[in-house]
Order: sequence, then structure tokens, then C-alpha cells
Amino acid sequence: MTRAARSLGSVMQKEAVRSVSSGVNFASTRFPKYTIGPNNVLIEPKEDPKMPSLKEIVAKETAQLLEQQQRLSVRDLATRFEKGLATAAKLSNETRLRDVASLDKHVLLKKLRDMLGILRDRVVGRNKDDVDEAISMATEDAKKVVEEERAHARAEIGNARAAVQRIEQALNEREKLSEIAEKQDLEELRKEVQEARRIKMLHQPSRVMDMEHELQALRVQLEEKSVYAIQLHKELEMSKKLEQSRACSYELEGLESLGSCLRIISQMENSMEISNFSVQWYRIQPDDGKKELISGATKPVYAPEPFDVGRFLQAEIIAGRERVLLRTTSPIDPAAGLGSYVEALVRKPETEFNVVILQINGSDHPSNSLYVFHVGKLRLKLSKGRTAKAKEFYSSSMQLCGVRGGGSAAAQSLFWQAKSGLSFSLAFESTRERNAAIMLARRYAFDCNIVLAGPNDRSSGAA
Repeated sequence: MTRAARSLGSVMQKEAVRSVSSGVNFASTRFPKYTIGPNNVLIEPKEDPKMPSLKEIVAKETAQLLEQQQRLSVRDLATRFEKGLATAAKLSNETRLRDVASLDKHVLLKKLRDMLGILRDRVVGRNKDDVDEAISMATEDAKKVVEEERAHARAEIGNARAAVQRIEQALNEREKLSEIAEKQDLEELRKEVQEARRIKMLHQPSRVMDMEHELQALRVQLEEKSVYAIQLHKELEMSKKLEQSRACSYELEGLESLGSCLRIISQMENSMEISNFSVQWYRIQPDDGKKELISGATKPVYAPEPFDVGRFLQAEIIAGRERVLLRTTSPIDPAAGLGSYVEALVRKPETEFNVVILQINGSDHPSNSLYVFHVGKLRLKLSKGRTAKAKEFYSSSMQLCGVRGGGSAAAQSLFWQAKSGLSFSLAFESTRERNAAIMLARRYAFDCNIVLAGPNDRSSGAA
């Protein structure tokens, strides 16, 4: 009977030890004493009214532990941290908060181990294995709780960092938008300033315009001086020729420059009419004296073209057996300001000139309608409104030069052979536009590896 009682008491003590919570603090330093009554029924002795029961102690200790765990919850600390996050500088407190949380858990774990050690000492060797097992289980559970709370803390810290990154991105985007807005405002301000300057220039003459007027006046003066110098030089040459031979009855009249007309005139009243004689014009190279025939120039009047600049012009008059040579006193001079005018036109993709058709394929054109002569980088076109009279790309069959048939408008006219079997004689509004059109078209044709010249002028053009 005693052995059975001991066995039953041992079993009851073991079950009592297993059911005790790992976080319980016992109020007394001893276990309550039980007695075994009939039919192996445990009879609890009467307790001191001041001493609470074991169940109440366990419930109270459990409530205290839960309350303390809730107060020290890492999740609550992370929530307060997220709410108190004002700037990104508070991220430096994350490590300290994590260390404090870990320290609090370790303190709780140490207290729990101390209480379980006291419980083991009270058992005084009874069921020591069961107590050790309960302690190890409590230790593992405590570790799991600490790891879970650490994981929650890390997750919350990660969320806080993500929130800070989102705030930084929003600030960067706002700065970029503000910079773009400032640039737009600055660009609009610049446009307004430019517009104001343009309006001011329209209503008030600028220094640039004054300088242009001064340059124009200087050009006029230079042109007058050059004409006067040429006239003096011509008179000197004429005086020399008159001294050498007084038999010559003809001379060249006109400015020896681009944009003018040279005429053969008679010096004597009883001389014969020049129209009854044969006339042929030549170009003379100033360096070697090489003579080049100007095809089609067989009239007493000849208008120099851009190819003649820098060369002497010579007219050969054949009257029966008599042969008279008339030569310019100096090489043909370029027109003042023509080069800069052409350079300004080169910047445009296409230049248009108003013209009148004088002849088509050598026959007079009776209409005086106004046409437009287009000089482009790849082609020439003659049109009226939307109707194209001729439109051809630069080619080896195309010809372009000044009109060589004489006439009062020779200095303002050019000859254009668009293709084989189609040619035009066109009159421009001024000699400047005629010479600019010839120079511009020849420059574009040269860029296309085409030498654009007059009839039989290929050698001259190549030179």
C-alpha cells in the first residue's frame, strides 16, 4: 500500500511539474502538503486564509508576464518609431532600439531561468529529469519568442527605410520639377527680351544699320573713284595710242567692270558704219596673253560676265583687208559688293529671281509676262505660278552665260540652255541679279561636278 501511494504520488508530482508554466513565480518556498484518502483520493489540507491558492498564483503570474510582454513588445516600439519618424536622420536610432529590445528579452530569459532554477532546488532531487526538460522547453520557447520579435522588428525597420526612400524620391522629383520650371521661365524671359530688342530695332535705328549706311556710302565713293581712275588710265592709254598711230578710227566705250557694257564707237565722222564690218570678241589671259574666242559674241556691244573678271577683253574688227584690234586698258574688274551678295544667297536652299523671257530657242517671245527663275542646289527651274516652263538638274548638256548677241539689255540678260533643243534668253531686273544668278548657278553646278559655262567655253570654265 505504501509502494502504491508512493507511485501515485510520484505520478501526480510529475504531472503537476509538467503543467506549470515556464513563466510562473511561486509565492512560497515549499510545495503544499497533500494527504491520500480512501480510494486514493487526494485531500487538500486547509490553507491559511492569508495564503492564495496555487491556481490563483499561477494565473496572477501569467497575467503579469503577459502585461510586461505587451509593454515591452518590439512591435509597439516599431510602431512608435514609425509614427515619430520626422526625417531620415532618425534611422541612426534603429540599431540602438534593436539592441535595447534584445537586452530586455535576454533579461526576461535570465529571470525565467533563475525562477526555474529555484523551482528545481525546491524539488530537492525529485523528478529532476522532468524539471530539466521543462526548463529546456521554456528556454526554447523563449528563444523562439525572441527570434520572432527580432524578425518583426527587422521588418518594421525595413518598412521605415522604404518610407524614407519614398520621401527622398518625392523630394528629388520635386526638385527636378522646380528646376524644369525655372528653365522654362528663363527661356520665356529670354524670348521676351529678344522680342523687345527686335521691336526696339524696328522703331529705333541701331549702330549696325548706321554702319551699313556708312559702308554703302564708302562703296559708292570707291566705285566713283575706280571709275575715275579707269577713265584716267584709259585716257592715258588713248593718248599713247594716238601718239603711236593716228590711223585708228575706233575705240571701246564703257566701264571696264562687271555689270557694264562695252561698245565699239567711231572716233571720226567720216568713218564707215561698224555694223557693216565683222566683229569678234576675245578673252586675253593677263599672265601669258593667251587668247580665247567668245562664241556668239559678234556684235559691236558686249556685256562682260563673271568669266571675264580678271581678263582683258579684245574686239577684232575686219573691214575688207583692214584688221583693227581694240583692247581694254586693264582686266575686267568685279562688281562692288557682288561677292558678299552671292555669299548671302548661298545660305538659302533656293533663290528666286523675277525674269522676262526674251527668246525661246532663238526666236523672239512676244509676251512680256513675268516669270520666276529658281536657282537651287541641284537644279534650275523656270516657272509662272504653279506651272513649270522648264525644270532640269545640272548636267553636262546644260549651258549658262551672259547674252552675247548685243542689244540694250545685254548687261541684264543671260542665255540658258536647259537641255538639248530647249534654250531661253532671260532678262533680269538688274545687272546685279543677272550676275548673281550666273555665279550662284555655276557654284552649285561645280558642287555637283558639273562645269556650267556658255557655248564652246568648256576650256575657259575648266581654267
